[in-house]
Amino acid sequence: MPASVTAYVALGSNLGDRHAHLAAALLALDALPSIRLVASSPIYETAPLGPAGQQDYLNAVARLATHLAPHALLDALLAIEQSRGRLRRERWGPRTLDLDLLLHGETTLHDPRLTLPHPAMLGRAFVLTPLHDLAPGLVLSGRTVAQHLALLDRSGVRPAA
Repeated sequence: MPASVTAYVALGSNLGDRHAHLAAALLALDALPSIRLVASSPIYETAPLGPAGQQDYLNAVARLATHLAPHALLDALLAIEQSRGRLRRERWGPRTLDLDLLLHGETTLHDPRLTLPHPAMLGRAFVLTPLHDLAPGLVLSGRTVAQHLALLDRSGVRPAA
């Protein structure tokens, strides 16, 4: 079996019982034989990106220890999304559950299915805020998560009730 790597996954939900979708995703991740849920961040509420008229999102980040290769982990994330009723109708549209693979160890990858590190995470306070809770000193693109986060407007990211 390959060595375990640390992976970070962003979780989001803005349809239905948002808290239940995030909780179910964390349980499903931890239940997979090649994944161990190491930690999860607090949950934050944020305004949606994309089409108007959507409910606010709940967002969190999970730190995993996994033996899965990046594409196998992506497939597991997509299966968990589908188990929670995820439908892909429009870009940045509402969703029951969104699981984005942010980092997979030191892997850098760019293919039609997956880009690692996640290409948009450094510009998104709703991703970096919960990532900061888990790994403020993690270095990405020459800066720590804390330094990247300090450059962003965090006013729309608030602790979830």
